[in-house]
Amino acid sequence: MAPADTYPPSGLAAKADSVLDSLETAYRSHYARLLHVAAAIVGDPDLAEDAVQEAFVRAIRRRQGYRGRGSVEAWLWRIVVNAARDAGGRKGDLPTDEIPEPPAVSGPTDDVSELRAAVSSLPERQRLVLFLRYFAELDYRTIAQVLEISPGTVGATLNSAHSTLRRNIEGVESR
Repeated sequence: MAPADTYPPSGLAAKADSVLDSLETAYRSHYARLLHVAAAIVGDPDLAEDAVQEAFVRAIRRRQGYRGRGSVEAWLWRIVVNAARDAGGRKGDLPTDEIPEPPAVSGPTDDVSELRAAVSSLPERQRLVLFLRYFAELDYRTIAQVLEISPGTVGATLNSAHSTLRRNIEGVESR
C-alpha cells in the first residue's frame, strides 16, 4: 500500500489548494490596493499593513471554509475589510489627515483636506462602499459580495455617500 501522501488529493483538499493558489495570485496582484483600502479604513499605514498581513493569515487558515459563493477575491476583500476594522477602524473616528488621497483627487490642499474631513464624517457603511469603489476599484457586484449586501444596496449607499459629500462640501464652500 502506498503512503497516504502519494494519493491524489481529495475534493476538499483540491478545493483548498485551488483557493490557496487564488490567494497567492491575489496577494501578488492586489496587495497595493488591499493596503490602500486598509489604510483608509484604519487611518494608520502601519496598522493597515498589519491588518492586510493578518487578513492573509486568516484567509490561508480558513481556506477550507471558503464556500464558493462569489469569487475568492471578494472573499479575501471581506477578510481584509474585517481585519482592518478589527485593527481600529470600528471606532468610527478616522483621523482626517490619515485618509489617503483617492487616485483621481488633485487640487489645492484645502480641497483635499475638506474632502478627507467630509469622508471621515460619513457613516461606516458609506465610507466602506466609497473606499471599495474608488480606492480598490471594485465593481458593485464584488462590493456587494464583500459587504454581504445586495448590488442595489451598494448603489443606494454610494448615491447617499455622494449626496452627503456634495452637501457637506458645498456647505463648507458657501461659508
